[in-house]
Amino acid sequence: MNIPFLAFGLGMPEILGILVVVLVLFGAKKIPELAKGLGQGIKEFKNATSEAQDELKRSVSDK
Repeated sequence: MNIPFLAFGLGMPEILGILVVVLVLFGAKKIPELAKGLGQGIKEFKNATSEAQDELKRSVSDK
């Protein structure tokens, strides 16, 4: 379960501690809004990188 977090040296206790701090700082009502905004940001980033890759492929294939 900790496989993605091994690169950062985080175990389950550290992850739980981070989650508790986030919950205390932002409150239970604000966390879903933050997660939604983060998800939208990641989606926009993926779309932008995909568009950049497509444009690069088109420019290379045109030459």
